[in-house]
Amino acid sequence: MTPARARRAAAIVLAALAGCAGVLASGCGRPHDDPDRLTFWALGGEGEVVERLLPEFTARHPGLRVTVQRIPWSAAHEKLLTAWVGGAMPDVVQVGNTWIPELVVLGALEPLDDRLDAAARAAFFPGVLDPNVVDGRTWGVPWYVDTRLVFYRRDLLAAAGEAEAPRTWDAWRAGMQAVQARARPGQHAILLPLTEWQPLVILAFGHGATLLRDGDCRGDFRSPAFRAALTAWVRLFRDGLAPLGGAALAANLYEDFARGDVAFVVTGPWNLGELARRLPPALADAWTTMPMPAVTGAPPGPSLAGGASLAVVRGTPRAEAAWKLVAFLAEPAQQRRLWELTGDLPARREVWDDAALAGDPRVAAFRTQLEAVRATPKIPEWERIAGKIMQWADTAVRGTLDVDAATARLDAEVDAILAKRRWLLGDRCTAGTAPAAAAGGGAVPG
Repeated sequence: MTPARARRAAAIVLAALAGCAGVLASGCGRPHDDPDRLTFWALGGEGEVVERLLPEFTARHPGLRVTVQRIPWSAAHEKLLTAWVGGAMPDVVQVGNTWIPELVVLGALEPLDDRLDAAARAAFFPGVLDPNVVDGRTWGVPWYVDTRLVFYRRDLLAAAGEAEAPRTWDAWRAGMQAVQARARPGQHAILLPLTEWQPLVILAFGHGATLLRDGDCRGDFRSPAFRAALTAWVRLFRDGLAPLGGAALAANLYEDFARGDVAFVVTGPWNLGELARRLPPALADAWTTMPMPAVTGAPPGPSLAGGASLAVVRGTPRAEAAWKLVAFLAEPAQQRRLWELTGDLPARREVWDDAALAGDPRVAAFRTQLEAVRATPKIPEWERIAGKIMQWADTAVRGTLDVDAATARLDAEVDAILAKRRWLLGDRCTAGTAPAAAAGGGAVPG
């Protein structure tokens, strides 16, 4: 698909779904003609600090200048799509790595295969690099990782008679039951907000679920693996180990953790700093982290390969300079500095040899987990499918439907979401050889 056709297709979709004319009219900034000025869209907290990394870049490349536009995560996805439609993209973008398949379909990114040799690829954790590879081509460079694991109150676990961090699912469940046996009314062993799909998908990966089948063209939620995971998930609530609730539960995480109202929570590295700051000094040594327990096989169990990547926008007239910026920000020294400024975990293995990372047990657990992370299905429809997982898992947890009925409804709705994909790919779906992205791609730059 050519960039022009991709923009027209995206415009039709956006206009139909979001009435984006107003968004486009508001303007995202227009391309400029200055060959020495790069524009970089940086998101969230990274956008607030990245300019502190740039003096060394401009010192290495005299004459190049970088204009950073800060964009909130909450607005970034829509802004990227509308900017592509309007021809107003920057030269370099920071993207959530689950957005990459969608941007590939639109033809919005430059492939980077010719710029990343085997040594450069090996520098990253394989599971962290993988979300950037769509249809056999590499479209982004990992900047930082956001995988999830278990944060827990080890003092409560020890008081329940469990001195060691559980390494298997059975041991973890036994630990939760021991904690729950000593809990007061209103207290629970684990916090699992029903508005988060990630912990259930992590559990499903642990059971060996693939989530989709037939070349990612149909749902596979009635598979034995996913049904086993959802059954175990539902039991956590039915047995009283987890409270029923949505986003409001997560909003009170720090207070609940401090009071001992919950002993375990599955969350990410952004809470390392938050818990250290918000919990009272008396609890400074009462909590820690551990990799995901294994359902089967050797620990750790798998987790998600979340995080953000850096990408070069397709068609930029400053592609060489844009790649220089991406390569610079992905260097070990810059990833380490970013961790110091934001707490973002490095995506490159060698940075983890640093004593400040390797010597902190709470952080080191993430190093162990990063060897066992998986990407969610690399198709543009994934975000919608994730919403359906939450919706139908909720009905099973609340008892509105049993597991068989909930997974059947989930499969039916996911199949409907993927109907256009099957129409486009035909027999390639049935054969299980369908590309991750149903369209898109482009010439590899020289």
